[in-house]
Amino acid sequence: MQEIAVISDVHANMEALDAVLKEAGGLELYCLGDLVDYGAEPNEVISTVKARGAKCILGNHDAAALTGDVSLFSVKAAMSSKWTSRMLTVDSFDYLRRLPQEMRVMIGSKEVYFVHGTPDDRLWEYADPRTHSDLFGHYLGKLRVSMIGLGHTHIPYVWKGTEGVVFNPGSVGQPRDGDPRASFALLTVEGTDVRVEIRRASYDLEEAASKIREAGLPSQNSDRLFAGT
Repeated sequence: MQEIAVISDVHANMEALDAVLKEAGGLELYCLGDLVDYGAEPNEVISTVKARGAKCILGNHDAAALTGDVSLFSVKAAMSSKWTSRMLTVDSFDYLRRLPQEMRVMIGSKEVYFVHGTPDDRLWEYADPRTHSDLFGHYLGKLRVSMIGLGHTHIPYVWKGTEGVVFNPGSVGQPRDGDPRASFALLTVEGTDVRVEIRRASYDLEEAASKIREAGLPSQNSDRLFAGT
């Protein structure tokens, strides 16, 4: 049996990340992108994930912080991204710059494909069972994998079909499914059996929000933490 923890969309929220890492214990860790933006501690999050030995891919907010291209963001999201770009240390910038946009890994006997958006649009496309269930089987067959992990939507789910499993661990740092607790996934492969369990971790919302306010970031970045939207 092999078990891993999968996270996504940390968004510079150290309090949430610390809570998830405590829950995950010593499990091998994978991150599906968006380490930075919205929250107040991008460098701390990157340093922690790097020190933890997590295997990460690039998200759209990570890419925006690198390139400065905020043309697809709302005004407030663009403000946050520009702030993040200014705050990044040389080491943090270099770490993000080296992240791949996709990843294939073997978990037990199963090959898993990780991407932030979708296999067709690795950074920007939103996918969930309401809009993409007819495509999930197609993705699995096209990529010839047993499982696909997607991020970006901030909404957790597990889809199972005859072709395999597609899942989203939800967001560590900014959930948008109405539950403010940090979200992540435990993926277990035992022989031919595959299990994905969505887990939640409570953390100090007020501490994370106060850091956002003190940094002068848009108030919606802190306000939405409490609603989980």
